[in-house]
Amino acid sequence: MNDLSLTILAETANDAQAIERLLERTFGPGRFVLSAYRIREHVDHVLDLSFTAWIGTLLVGSVRQLPVTVGNTKALLLGPLTVEPPFRKHGVGRLLLERALADAKAKGHRLVLLVGDETYYSRVGFRAAAPSGRVTMPGPVDYKRLLVAELVDGAFDGVAGAVRPDWDFAR
Repeated sequence: MNDLSLTILAETANDAQAIERLLERTFGPGRFVLSAYRIREHVDHVLDLSFTAWIGTLLVGSVRQLPVTVGNTKALLLGPLTVEPPFRKHGVGRLLLERALADAKAKGHRLVLLVGDETYYSRVGFRAAAPSGRVTMPGPVDYKRLLVAELVDGAFDGVAGAVRPDWDFAR
């Protein structure tokens, strides 16, 4: 981050409005039709597994994770990840991702999914989920962009089914 001091913090309830404004600026209203948003409509993200990036009092990035199941397997769905455009290409997104995955692993989670660009997310351990049809999501989704990160070796072995909100997630 050059000479700028970046702080990564767990998201708090007080961050919600600032994050929503950031998401509006970076993704616009079209984000609500995306497949991952259809899942997000039905279950809240987990505050202690979601993070914000700050430079002083300026919110410059955010990443959220929410509980899902894939078939009968518990997992997390990562996203959205967003960074204010002037602060992109300075490692903010990567630091948010590394913190989100490390804290998820430390809390005993085994598997994280997302819909995104494999070239970008592979730098922190994500890979293409599987051949078409093994894992499904609601609504339109480009299955080449469905990615998975195993926080425990073999956590994705044999996993198949629909990605659904996990309403029984123990917080």
